[in-house]
Amino acid sequence: MMTVLQQKSPSRLQTLIKWLVPLAAIIALAAWIYIAPPGLMGKLDAVGYAVCHRLPSHSIFVGDTQLPLCARCTGEFNAAAIALIFQGFVSRKRSKLSNRGVIAVLVLFFLAFGIDGSNSYLALLKTTYTGAFANIPNLYVTNNITRLFTGSGMGIALAGVLYPMFNQSVWRAPEEKPALAWRQFGLLVGIVLLVDFGILTDSPFILYPAALLSALGVLALLTMVFSIVWIMVMRQDNAFDHPRQLWISAAAGLTMAFILILSIDLFRFNLTHTWTGFPGLSG
Repeated sequence: MMTVLQQKSPSRLQTLIKWLVPLAAIIALAAWIYIAPPGLMGKLDAVGYAVCHRLPSHSIFVGDTQLPLCARCTGEFNAAAIALIFQGFVSRKRSKLSNRGVIAVLVLFFLAFGIDGSNSYLALLKTTYTGAFANIPNLYVTNNITRLFTGSGMGIALAGVLYPMFNQSVWRAPEEKPALAWRQFGLLVGIVLLVDFGILTDSPFILYPAALLSALGVLALLTMVFSIVWIMVMRQDNAFDHPRQLWISAAAGLTMAFILILSIDLFRFNLTHTWTGFPGLSG
């Protein structure tokens, strides 16, 4: 009986972690809030600043207010957030990757993202620097519409792969089914397309929630990745039965996400002295 009780009681390390992780999360969040620009949009800008070039020419505006991420990243992280929420309700603990057909479509989304991004970057280099780049033809004229849609495809692909990987790492008894079958995948793509078309209306009632959702998408992806890393380091793979048991791992992942964002924000701001795009780049 005593042996059973000893096995169930937490170790000193576990008790220490339960105190240190929330404390570290509070410190990291407080430090980031301190250095980020004022206001809600300023805080969202600071999230986008860590992962996006934030060039005004490649971004969507609400009046005179630039969204936290460029058009491509807005589509990417909006779609990723939507896909993670969607799978959380529909797929739950499903841990297998989608079938080959869905994977093939995700690969096409990835290729479209890469082609449109490379094409856009080439145009940016040609307008910013003279020389050999001017002799390289562009495949087509990239604009914020193509950036938004190809970014959304990439966001779906990222979340479609990360979600089942997370389930494989976390749950003691994951469900051995694809996280996204054709029907769920088609519904998800339809939802993301509706959101993208809504963004293109330039309505503030859609753009402000999209700004918030895209920033949350950045945090969600980073938190999931770092939570997996934390679980692996702590040797807690496949040790959880209920989401409420994940709060320490999630807090640790969120802490590392904010530390990464804080570090990039500080480095980039000290380098450029601006919270918008990189000086000297236009297009």
